[in-house]
This record gives sequence, structure tokens and C-alpha cells, in this order.
Amino acid sequence: MKIFTTQMIGYLKKIAEEEEMAFEDGARLLAQAIIGDGRILLHGFHEMEAVVIEALCGQDKLPKAVRLMENGHLRNDIDETDRVLLIARFSNDKDAIRLAERLKEQGLEIAAISAVVKDEQPSLVDIADVHIDSKLLKPIVPKDDGSRIGFPTVITASFAYYCLLLTIYDILEEYE
Repeated sequence: MKIFTTQMIGYLKKIAEEEEMAFEDGARLLAQAIIGDGRILLHGFHEMEAVVIEALCGQDKLPKAVRLMENGHLRNDIDETDRVLLIARFSNDKDAIRLAERLKEQGLEIAAISAVVKDEQPSLVDIADVHIDSKLLKPIVPKDDGSRIGFPTVITASFAYYCLLLTIYDILEEYE
């Protein structure tokens, strides 16, 4: 547990320090929908659905947020006032890339959270208008046999989401 805790604190600090500008840019992009007539359309791939649930049902809900998908299909009431937040484990997630490309073709602006896999093309980094790197690419606790365990991608993505949410609230307070 000590190794896990130390490693997690290191990752969270790294996200907070290195992604500060991405949080600002992402918060501005998403705040446009909140301040205007749009909504924030959310989609999490696989285990990242946990972040979407937190944003929709948690104590600190994301204002004007709704699911991007209904019954496995894109909502049919999306327009240019809406903004999108996609959350994936890795930036090279094929499903996330396909969906992001489809949304860009519709003229939507996208913020994304995922761990950046270097030198992979295509990448969510290149498609999204704003990308926040959740940093975690492999399990963090070494075992005696050389393998690793403990791959808390939901924790790092949730942390990134909360940093984004807090920055959005700062923007909204300035706007009021």
C-alpha cells in the first residue's frame, strides 16, 4: 500500500502540474456550453464510464451535462452549441478515435481525457480540441516476480475530471 500511495501521489501531482494549461483550455471550452444554450455531452469508454457517472450523479455534478449516447446511439438532438467530453484509458483507443472523428465531422468541439500513448497515430490528442493527459500507462506496483499490479486509470481520470470541474467553477464565478 505504501508503494501504491506514493506512486499515486506522484501521478496526481504530475497531472496537476503538467496539465494546468489543458485544464484552463478545456474548462473554457466546456464553460461555453454552460454559459450559452448548449450542454456538455459526456461519454466514457469502458471503465471510464465511472467518471461519467460521477459527473452526472455525484455530489459535485457537472452543470448542463448529459450522456452523449442513448441506448448505444448518438443523441439525435446534438447541435453546435453543445460541447463534448470524452474519457478513455489511452489516447489510441480505437473506439474513442472513431467517435471523436465522427463528432468533429459534425462540427462539435471536443475535450478529452486519456493517457497519451506516444508515437501512436491516429491519436485522440490530434482530434480533440483540448486533450488532458491522465498520464497512467502501466500498473504502478512492482511484484516480486517482476510483473506489476495496480492500474488505477479511473482514479487518474477522475482526478483530471475534478481539476477540470474546479477550473470550470472558477470560470463561472468570474462570469457571474
